[in-house]
Amino acid sequence: MYVMTDPNSGDFYRFSRNLSEDERSVRYTVRRFVEQSFLPVIRQHFADGTFPMEIIPELGALGLLGPSIHGPGCPGLSATVYGLICQELERGDSGLRSFASVQGSLVMWPIATYGSEEQKAKWLPELAAGRKIGCFGLTEADHGSDPGGMETRAVRDGEGWVLDGSKLWITNANTADVAVVWARCDKGIVGFLMERGTPGFSTNTIHGKYSLRASDTGELVFDEVRLPESCRLPGAKGLRAPLSCLNQARYGIAWGAVGAASDCY
Repeated sequence: MYVMTDPNSGDFYRFSRNLSEDERSVRYTVRRFVEQSFLPVIRQHFADGTFPMEIIPELGALGLLGPSIHGPGCPGLSATVYGLICQELERGDSGLRSFASVQGSLVMWPIATYGSEEQKAKWLPELAAGRKIGCFGLTEADHGSDPGGMETRAVRDGEGWVLDGSKLWITNANTADVAVVWARCDKGIVGFLMERGTPGFSTNTIHGKYSLRASDTGELVFDEVRLPESCRLPGAKGLRAPLSCLNQARYGIAWGAVGAASDCY
C-alpha cells in the first residue's frame, strides 16, 4: 500500500505556502486519518460494495462532517479548510469524500440555511458527530438532478402533507436516519426532513456499480408518506433552494478531484 504522509508531497505548484499553519495542520490530520483508519479497510469494502460504517464516529470526532457549517454542534471553519478536507478524503476513495459531502453540504447545510431553530437543534449536533446519517433526495430516474422536471409530489392534507414519488442514485440512501426530500407542490418546490421508519417511506439498494463501489447508493420511495408541517424546511422556497445545495456540494467535489489526481500521481 502506497502512502504519502508528507503534506507537501506532490505539491508541484507550491500551494502549501499559501496555507496558514492551522490549515496545514488540518490537512495533515485528515491525511493521517485516511492512511491509518481508512486505507487498511477500503479494499475489502470496495470489493463488497459497502461503506465502512465503523469509521463514521472518527469522522465526527475529527470535525470532518459539515466542517464549514455554522450552527449547533458544528465547527464553523473556513471554506478553505472544508476544501482541504475533501481533497484529502478523496485521496483515500471517492466514496469517502461523497459520504462527507452529502452529510455536510447536502444535509447539514440545508438544515442550517433553511431549517427552523427546532430542526437545527435536533439534527445538526447529531449529524456533525456522526451519530446520525443523512441523505439528499433530489435526483429522479427521468430527470436527473434537474429540479425543474421533478415528479415527486407534495399535497396539502389538513395541517400536514402527503408525498408520493421516488428518488434514484441517492448517496447514503440505505444507511440514512433522515432524508432531505424535495418535492413539487402547487406553489413550487418545497423541502422536507423525512425520518427513516416513517410509514410509506422505503429504500432500495443499487447493486453492481462499476465505480463509487464503497458508496451506499440507492432509491428512496414515497408511497403516501404523511408528514406534519414541522417536517417542512420553512426557509426553502422554489428552485433556488435545492440548486443552492448543489452549489455547496460542487465546491467540495472540485477539491476532491484534485485529491483524486494527486493520489493517481
